[in-house]
Amino acid sequence: MRKIPESTIRRLSLYLRFLEEFEGQGVGTVSSEALAARGGTTSAQVRKDLSFFGSFGKRGLGYGVHELARRLREILGLGRRYRVVLIGAGKIGSALVQYKGFRQRGFDIVAIYDSDPAKVGVAWNGMITRDVQQLAEDLPGLQPEIAVVVTPADAAQDVTNRLVQAGVKAILNFAPIQLDVPDDVAVKTVNRALEL
Repeated sequence: MRKIPESTIRRLSLYLRFLEEFEGQGVGTVSSEALAARGGTTSAQVRKDLSFFGSFGKRGLGYGVHELARRLREILGLGRRYRVVLIGAGKIGSALVQYKGFRQRGFDIVAIYDSDPAKVGVAWNGMITRDVQQLAEDLPGLQPEIAVVVTPADAAQDVTNRLVQAGVKAILNFAPIQLDVPDDVAVKTVNRALEL
């Protein structure tokens, strides 16, 4: 299978959001031009992005909104639930825990960790922040598919090493550092300055 560009995956998630809005408005079909206009791209780019995954829609008629949204959810892996642990209960971590969109998209935060004694024991959305020292002991029972690292740079690699040792294969990194992981572990680093 061809390698799918990261930019295509990002656009697919945008297309899905637009399709869900169209569904909410009762729209039955949508053209590549309409998706392109909403996403700030071209209709040719929409068609190219979708062509990575097969044939969609009918020439001159457009795409069935419900069917294309269903297929995009399937392509993006949103048809199942993912168990997520979050390490770092600071401002960004607490905002992520409280964001309802994760649960709506199938991402269930099952535990929160921090090393600050003032944060350990504090409740966020019904979960008690745990001491990061419990991480290795807890992870086998929690069985997370994804970990979100929202620690200072100087703690991120140590936390990542613990996660990898416990078998976590996907990490979303908010720490301002490039993490060193084995080849079989996927890391997506969010560079907040670059995003701005």
